[in-house]
Amino acid sequence: MTRRTAATRESNGEPVEVSGLIDLHTHVLPGIDDGAASFAEAEAMCRAAAADGCTALVATPHLRHARFWNGERRELEALFDEARERLGGEIELHLGGEIAVHFESVDEIFELPRGELLTLAGSRYALLELDWHGIGPDVFDVVHELKVRGLFPIIAHPERVSWLSSDSRLVESLVARGAYVQITAMSLTGELGGGLRKLCEEWIEAGWVHFVASDAHGARLRPPGLAAAYRQVARRFGEEVAARLFVDQPAAVLDDRPLDRV
Repeated sequence: MTRRTAATRESNGEPVEVSGLIDLHTHVLPGIDDGAASFAEAEAMCRAAAADGCTALVATPHLRHARFWNGERRELEALFDEARERLGGEIELHLGGEIAVHFESVDEIFELPRGELLTLAGSRYALLELDWHGIGPDVFDVVHELKVRGLFPIIAHPERVSWLSSDSRLVESLVARGAYVQITAMSLTGELGGGLRKLCEEWIEAGWVHFVASDAHGARLRPPGLAAAYRQVARRFGEEVAARLFVDQPAAVLDDRPLDRV
């Protein structure tokens, strides 16, 4: 699938419109986790993302989370189908999941009732949420197990996981072993603190970041939107890097293509 690359070149001090962005991490399915509370809010979130330059979103409800188990895949698919129908093609919507890696054995983590792993948009990419306190199976074992099964692990927002953000060598090691890294747009723009912004920029400069996503949870609190983060990356690291993190590599996920390691 060919997708148009976003652009932010400025004219008279004003940035041009950003378009073609792809958000791989959103909580837009209503009423099943701490994301959208209703279809109305889900629609508002999707339309806000589209207005901010996103052309595609992946709905990633929490899976196997202590509060939001969401083990009934058919229920998730039914909600997704209704959400997509309500949007009427206003934005390209895909189904995925944010898989909690908090406890149990490596094998048990990746089993849903039908024995299928809910990956991003039906691809080989699996979005993993690690325990905030480092409890659970060894993340290096999890990455290895996924790779053996032919899957591509993506670590969600490691900059917000204290035991990873406090030791960047762990992130470097995870990337070296085949994991991909997704950081949160609001971390990068400084809305979650200047320390996280600095850390994210350091990781981008080191080449450890592969995707930037919104991790949107509501229409107002933690809303969708990637354009501000895209512009910041474009100014700091150049258009090529920004396009890679927000458009090209997310497109590879939707198309189920391996990433070119840079």
